[in-house]
Amino acid sequence: MLKPQTLERFDVFAECLLVGIWITLASLPLVTLPAALAAGAAHLRRWTGDEEGGLRAFVADLRSAACRGWLVGVAVWAALALVWLDLAIVRAGLPGGRTVGVLGVLAAIGLVVTVLRACAAWRPGSSWRSLLAASARRTVRDPAGSLLVVCGFAVIAASAWFAVPLASPALGVAMAATLAVERRAAAR
Repeated sequence: MLKPQTLERFDVFAECLLVGIWITLASLPLVTLPAALAAGAAHLRRWTGDEEGGLRAFVADLRSAACRGWLVGVAVWAALALVWLDLAIVRAGLPGGRTVGVLGVLAAIGLVVTVLRACAAWRPGSSWRSLLAASARRTVRDPAGSLLVVCGFAVIAASAWFAVPLASPALGVAMAATLAVERRAAAR
């Protein structure tokens, strides 16, 4: 028989998996990915704080984050397209291509960590510009936390490589890990 503490921990894990599915469904239009991540983080923050939440609160947070955050989604996809172009330069064998490719991949990782940390810090009514600026500073000043976020993102990649349907629930786990990193940074 499972102990009550074990069941509580499993509840958190199960909620993370559910939020990952909500995030995936909400981010199908692609430009809503940052808003979906922010709404997922807000839900997990409420849920772990024993506050009232649920799908309706998630949708309300999604609407609030998307009305200001769709531009962030467009910028993220544009930046990732530039990384794809960098990798095309590497494959073409142009001089300096490897250096450009390495710098492009490192910049993409930094961008993903910054956006994930900004989404974890999002609150209704927050300015995405100020969130991203503060998140970029935390990404650089807290390398251990940033590495933890990268590892969380690696879990998604490994899950997707193992079985594509696992990537969706793993997204919630990565968002929970990013939320934990942000709480860790705030406690310092």
